[in-house]
Amino acid sequence: MMAAVLYGKENLRVEPVAVPAFGQGDLLVRVRAALTCGTDVKVFRRGYHARMIVPPAVFGHELAGDVIGVGEGVTRFRPGQRVVAANSAPCDDCYFCRRGVPNLCEDLLFNNGAYAEYIRIPSRIVEKNTHEIPAWVSYQDAALVEPLACVVRGLEETGIRPGDNVTVIGLGPIGLMFVRLARLYGAGRVIAIGRRKTQLERAEAMGATDLISTHSVPHPVPLVRQLTQGRGTDIALEAVGKPETWHWAADMVRRGGTVNFFGGCPNGTEVRLDTALLHYSEITCKASFHHTPAHIRKALDIVAHGHITARDFVNREEPLANLLDVMRHLMSHNGHLKTAIIP
Repeated sequence: MMAAVLYGKENLRVEPVAVPAFGQGDLLVRVRAALTCGTDVKVFRRGYHARMIVPPAVFGHELAGDVIGVGEGVTRFRPGQRVVAANSAPCDDCYFCRRGVPNLCEDLLFNNGAYAEYIRIPSRIVEKNTHEIPAWVSYQDAALVEPLACVVRGLEETGIRPGDNVTVIGLGPIGLMFVRLARLYGAGRVIAIGRRKTQLERAEAMGATDLISTHSVPHPVPLVRQLTQGRGTDIALEAVGKPETWHWAADMVRRGGTVNFFGGCPNGTEVRLDTALLHYSEITCKASFHHTPAHIRKALDIVAHGHITARDFVNREEPLANLLDVMRHLMSHNGHLKTAIIP
C-alpha cells in the first residue's frame, strides 16, 4: 500500500509500505478520508511528537473508513461496516483513569497512520473508542469527531451555562468549533477574535455575535470589556497557543469567570500572570488536553445531528500523493481550514 512516512523535521515521503498486520481484537480499516490537523502540522514541522509519534512512522490521526479485516474475538464489527476510530484509548485501570480523567491515563495508547490506504486499529481502541458511522453521515463528517471531541471537552470544562458571554481567541478550525458549540450550548453572546477577514466571516457563519479583528484592534481586551458592560467575559477560550493571547484571555475574563488555555504554547514557554488578578477576582484557569471515550461519543452524536459538518471545516480534497505540498501550504500561516486527504 502507499502511505505517508515521517522521517524527521519536514521530511515526509509517500512511499510503498506493507499493509499493516492485524491480530486478535484488532481491525484493519481502509481509509476513506483523513483530515489534516494543526497537531499534524506541528509534528511535520518539528519532526516528532514525544507522546504520539516517533519517526520513522506513518502519521495522521483523523480518519474514517471501511472495515476490511476483523481480528479474532471482535464481535461488534464486521467487514463492510463504515467506522470512525479515535486516535487513542485509556487503560481504565491507572491512577488517573480511576479518578475520572482518562485523558491523562498513564498508559494512554495512541494510534497514528491515517495518511495511508489502510490502518490497523489496535484492540484497545476497537473496544473503547471505535464506532459505526450512521448511514447518513459522510466519511469527512465522521473524521471530524476526534478534534470535535477535544473541543467538546474543553467547552464543558468551563462550566458553560445558558446565556453566558463566551469569547473565543483564534479562529482556525478549533476556534470555529468553539464558536459553533458555544452557541449550541446556549451562550447568549459569542465574541470571536481573529486576524483575517475570512476567519471572522466564518465565525459569523458559525454563530458569533460580535467580531473583533486584531488587524484593526491589536489589543482587544478593552473592547471585550466594553461589549460585556465593563465586567468582562464569563468565559475566555484561548485557541492560538501564544503567551500574548494567554494574557489576553486572563485579562478579559470577569470576576469569577473561567479561562481555558486550550491552545498549547511551544515547549519551554513560560507565561507570567498577574497573581493579584487571579486571586482577588477568583478566576478559574483551565488547560484542557485531549479527549475521552465519553467525549468521542458526544462528538459523534453532535455530528450525527448535523450540528457540525465537514463543509464548514474542510475546503480542499487532495490525493495522498500530494500530502507533502499540503503540509507546506498549511505551514504558511495559521488559520487554514482542513484538507481531506483521499488515499
